[in-house]
Amino acid sequence: MISEKEIWQALEVVKDPEIPTLSMVDMGIITKVEIRGESNVFVEMTPTFTGCPAIKMMENMVADRLKEIGIETVEVKTTFDTPWNSNKLTERGLLCLKKHGLAPPPKHEGEITNELLETSVCPHCGSSNTEMKTPFGPTLCRSMHYCNNCLQAFEQFKPVV
Repeated sequence: MISEKEIWQALEVVKDPEIPTLSMVDMGIITKVEIRGESNVFVEMTPTFTGCPAIKMMENMVADRLKEIGIETVEVKTTFDTPWNSNKLTERGLLCLKKHGLAPPPKHEGEITNELLETSVCPHCGSSNTEMKTPFGPTLCRSMHYCNNCLQAFEQFKPVV
């Protein structure tokens, strides 16, 4: 019988459809795994935004991955009972964002201030001599910034409460 740990490990290869260097586990989207029988697994996930257009795709990706490792019955449920927040990103997830060229969101204490939104470290050179150009990026979860040291524009993954 497969263990819960093995299921979590199998899900680590399921990448976020928008950021393919980052797994849904490291993103904090997979929130619960339950073994409900010898070949029956329940997975709960909370996407980053309620309007995410990839929800059904992510559910299918999770189910397909578990079927690949021999799980016959997979139930994937999307819930927003406990909203996703950017503090759910794992340390590896934060590094993967940076590898993808995105500045990781700063950790927060449950409140998002203008200072927190405007402060960013450049993912290219590591400088904090940056400025936010607009809080509106190509997706709801990103803002646009500029580094005054390496002269690169970059996106930051916004902190979300």
